[in-house]
Amino acid sequence: MNIPESNLPRVVIIGGGFAGISMAKQLANKKIQVVLLDKHNYHTFQPLLYQVSTAGLEPDSIAYPLRKIIKKHRHSFFRLADVTRVDTENNIVESNIGTLSYDYLVIATGTKTNYFGNKAIETHSMPMKKVPQALNIRSLILQNFERATIANSEAERKALLNFVIVGGGPTGVELAGAIAELKNHIVPRDYPDLDADAMQIHLIEGNARVLPPMSEHASKKAEQFLKKLGVHVHCNAIVKDYDGKTVITNSDLQLQSETFIWAAGVIGAPVNGLQANALMERSNRYKVNRFNQVEGYTNIFALGDIAAMATESYPFGHPQVAQPAIQQGYLLGKNLKNLINGKPLKPFTYRDKGSMATVGRNKAVVDLHRFKFAGFFAWFVWMFVHLMSLVGFRNRVIVFFNWSYNYINFDKAARLIIRPFKKEV
Repeated sequence: MNIPESNLPRVVIIGGGFAGISMAKQLANKKIQVVLLDKHNYHTFQPLLYQVSTAGLEPDSIAYPLRKIIKKHRHSFFRLADVTRVDTENNIVESNIGTLSYDYLVIATGTKTNYFGNKAIETHSMPMKKVPQALNIRSLILQNFERATIANSEAERKALLNFVIVGGGPTGVELAGAIAELKNHIVPRDYPDLDADAMQIHLIEGNARVLPPMSEHASKKAEQFLKKLGVHVHCNAIVKDYDGKTVITNSDLQLQSETFIWAAGVIGAPVNGLQANALMERSNRYKVNRFNQVEGYTNIFALGDIAAMATESYPFGHPQVAQPAIQQGYLLGKNLKNLINGKPLKPFTYRDKGSMATVGRNKAVVDLHRFKFAGFFAWFVWMFVHLMSLVGFRNRVIVFFNWSYNYINFDKAARLIIRPFKKEV
C-alpha cells in the first residue's frame, strides 16, 4: 500500500463513514500513524440520500472527499481499497491493493441492505444505501415518467406511475414525502400530458405504525402528514414477493409497480477473518465491550453501525444512526491515546440527542427528551441540524442554496437522467 514505515504506533481504520472520520479527526496530528481505508474516496452524508434520489440535491452536495478531511493531519494517510480479509494472528489487513500491518485495527464498515433472504426482492428492488444507488432511483423515477407519457395502455401507465416504498422508518417516510412533492409540484408542470392524480405512492410498513423507533406522537403526526400529501400508508403489511412488476404482500394487497424501493432494514457489513462468535447472529454486528473492543480481541475495535454494545438501555446495541457512531469514534480516539500512553480507558455512554424525520415541505416530527413537536418548527429544526451536520462549508452552502431555491419555486432542480438505469430482467 506504500505506507511509510514509522516508529509511531499504526492505527488502521476501515471505513470512512461517520464513525471512521470522527475517530480520524480525533487522532489528527498526534504521535500516531493513521491509515484510513475505504472502497470509495468520499464520505457520504446518508441522511440526505433520499433528496438525491428525488432530484432535490446533486450527489456532490452530500459527499465529501476523504483525502480533504485528513489533508492537514500529520502522519495520516488514505488509501482507496476494498478490504477482503483481516489476518488477526499476524495483525495484517488484506485488500485488493495489497497488505498492511497494524498495531490497532478499527472496523467502521457500517451496514448493507437487509433483504431477509428474499432473493426475488434483492434482484428486482431498488436499494438506497449509496450515492450510485440514489442516482439509479432518480434515473428510474424520471425514466418512468417519460415512459408513462408514451404508454400504449392504461395498465402500463398505471404501473409506471405507481411508486411502492417498503419500510416505514425515517428513510421510507422521508422518501415517500419527497416523491409526493414530485407528484404535487413537478409532474403537473413538467408533464402536462400526464394526469398527476393517477400517480400513486404506497408506503408499506410491517409494524403497526410508521416510524416505530420514534414516539407514538411522532408516528401519528407523520402518518397524518403523509396522508395529507396523498401517500397511501399500509401498516401491518409484509412484502412477500416482487418479480419486477407485481408486489405481493401477506394480506390481500397486491400492487402493479415499475418502481419498488426497498428501505426495510439493514444488516452489518463485517470483514472476513475475525472469529465467528464475535458477531451477533441476529444483526451481523460485532459484539463489543464498553470500550468498543471486539469480543475476543484487545487491539481490534468496532464502531458505529457495525458495533453492538449491549447496555441496559440498548440490549441489542445502540441505534444505527449517525450520533452513536460519531460519539463512539470521538471517544475511541481519546481512548487509543490513553491506551498507548498507559492510561485508563473511559467507558462509552451514549448521549441521546433525540430523533427526527421530515415528511415534506413545512412538515417534520422531532422527539427530544422532554419535548415532542411536529409541523413547521420541527421542519426548521430538522433543516438546521442536518445543514450543520454536513461535512464541509461548501456542501452546507450548496445545500442551503438548493433548499432555498426549492422552497421559493416549489421546484427540484436536479431532474436529470445523466446515467440511464436499466432494470434486470
